[in-house]
Amino acid sequence: MKKTQLAIATIGILLSASVLASEDKWGYTGEHGPEHWGDTYPTCSSGSSQSPVNITQPSEAELLPLDIQYQGKVSALTNNGHTVQAQVEGLNTLFVDGKSFELKQFHFHTPSENFIKNRQYPLEAHFVHADEKGNLAVVAVMFQADPAYNKSLSSLLAEIPSKHDEIKLEAEIKPSQLLPSTEHYYRFSGSLTTPPCSEGVRWFVLQEPVPASSKRISMMHEVMGDNNRPLQPLNARVVIEK
Repeated sequence: MKKTQLAIATIGILLSASVLASEDKWGYTGEHGPEHWGDTYPTCSSGSSQSPVNITQPSEAELLPLDIQYQGKVSALTNNGHTVQAQVEGLNTLFVDGKSFELKQFHFHTPSENFIKNRQYPLEAHFVHADEKGNLAVVAVMFQADPAYNKSLSSLLAEIPSKHDEIKLEAEIKPSQLLPSTEHYYRFSGSLTTPPCSEGVRWFVLQEPVPASSKRISMMHEVMGDNNRPLQPLNARVVIEK
């Protein structure tokens, strides 16, 4: 399969709620748990640049603040059986490496998949982008419980769909309202954190966490359970920070 075709196929697997909903070959527990993903998806066990990682000793670099220009809104929430995923519409663009990546969806993990200096957060969101050639870029946002919580996140998660269900949103909530400062972040090359664990994904983990309602975090965990892939070895990769 050619690189472009592979990229398109990867995006199809990642972004289609219907594909994920019908996929019974992987999960987070038991015989289909992460330790068995490689049986069906070889890259999950043989890859050398897998995600998530524990960011412990990043190297400083002269990086520009992330250029995120989200102008659209969230149209629906879908529970595909593995995560709660937000569908988006409108123009939502990440500019990096001289390329534009469009936001395809964002979804959640409880607890966080990536660690920052050995710290795991109770909730993490992955904003998944793709360029015109199918290359992927993920912006990861951490959430921590705080009474001064992000009201847009609370509105978004006021009602959480049950497994294989979808909720259309009436309130206008913009993805931009869920982001912290984009000035400081960690960057590394990684993979999808779910099968097929395809590598070559640009990862950007924002350093500043977003305050979230402890009630909403608990609600998300109740619906999704522990849907975090275990940490993967960094191997020869270098994490850089701005």
